[in-house]
Amino acid sequence: MNDVHVAVGVILDAQNRILITRRHDDAHQGGLWEFPGGKVETGETVEFALARELREELGIVLGEIAPLVLVEHDYGDKSVRLDVHTVRNFSGEAEGLEGQPLMWVSVEELAEYQFPAANLPILKAIPEFMAADNR
Repeated sequence: MNDVHVAVGVILDAQNRILITRRHDDAHQGGLWEFPGGKVETGETVEFALARELREELGIVLGEIAPLVLVEHDYGDKSVRLDVHTVRNFSGEAEGLEGQPLMWVSVEELAEYQFPAANLPILKAIPEFMAADNR
């Protein structure tokens, strides 16, 4: 089985909208929506990997980040460990540099999109975070 450690960002803009991106159809869990991020390479910290991935995929530079949730999920053919952080005060304008569609959505609108099963704990943690954060 393939084990993958992934740094994930729940990116919030000034209106508290959250950035989601759509996985390429030919990718694992293709066609579903996700929170941006990518694989933590050997020797990288989660924070460094998240900064690198968001710069490469979206063209943004991290500002304030904070841990949100750690998710471990077994898909059968792949086991993932999602190290999820909230991202605020980034610089640059997010765009799909790898051709991936992206959307800024409210917390309430997240329910309208299909996400991989591993993202369900993230979807549960976001409203709790937003209520505690009061921004």
